Amino acid sequence: MSDTVPAPAGLSPDQAPRSLVTILGAQIDRLDSDAVVARIEGWIAERPPRPRHVVVTGFHGIWIGHRDPTFRAILNRADLFCPDGIAPIWLARLRGEPLSERLPGAELMRRLMVAADARGYSSFFYGDTAATLDALSQRLAADYPGHRIVGTRSPPFRPLSPAEAAADIDLINASGADLLWVGLGLPKQERWIDTHRERLRVPVVIGVGAAFGFHSGQVARVPAWLGEAGFEWLWRLVMEPRKLWQRDLIDGPQFLYHGLRESIAHRLRRPADR
Repeated sequence: MSDTVPAPAGLSPDQAPRSLVTILGAQIDRLDSDAVVARIEGWIAERPPRPRHVVVTGFHGIWIGHRDPTFRAILNRADLFCPDGIAPIWLARLRGEPLSERLPGAELMRRLMVAADARGYSSFFYGDTAATLDALSQRLAADYPGHRIVGTRSPPFRPLSPAEAAADIDLINASGADLLWVGLGLPKQERWIDTHRERLRVPVVIGVGAAFGFHSGQVARVPAWLGEAGFEWLWRLVMEPRKLWQRDLIDGPQFLYHGLRESIAHRLRRPADR
């Protein structure tokens, strides 16, 4: 993947049809990382009246959506779904509808920071702890001086009152941010974005889970070779076993069972559909 920053295309991203693959009901975009960044930059330039929602998740979000139709509808209302994880890549290939590449949230953030450094985009960071946000702000300011941080907010780890939620939305809107990064963890961050989307006045909102921790330096990133081999889940499980054991060791095998059944059945049906 390149760090070159070509000029954003003049065509509105919404004029281009989406190429999707559906896995357990979740519609995933078949775009490579360059095309994802270009589409997001197009939205920033366009400044649509309603924020564009970017979902970045792997099997975890797809599996929650498979079990919860309400959450699946949130995923499918998003304007862009980037596959973070190797499982969707394998299943899409098995279906005969390959995805271009996996795009973890931390990598998408890095690539957009490169573009922001070149073009002066601004960001608001919502979620995680105050300590993580402070460390994140310092790291990004040092690494991407052309990028502007126009606000951060660490909400309390409890349901917000309507007044508190409205105050947070007003704070974000007043910042004039080009990009709103939400790090509340999945599925909370996707539900938060979907709930407040009509009131937000930012071009693009992206849920990135643990990416704040990675870019702040407080959580160790998986070595690139291990991630490309498909074992980022194992690295993170070793780093955070109490947080991830149920997701990886219980939900993961169930997802693979249902995903493999669906993908094999889909592949076997394809010749009859031609």
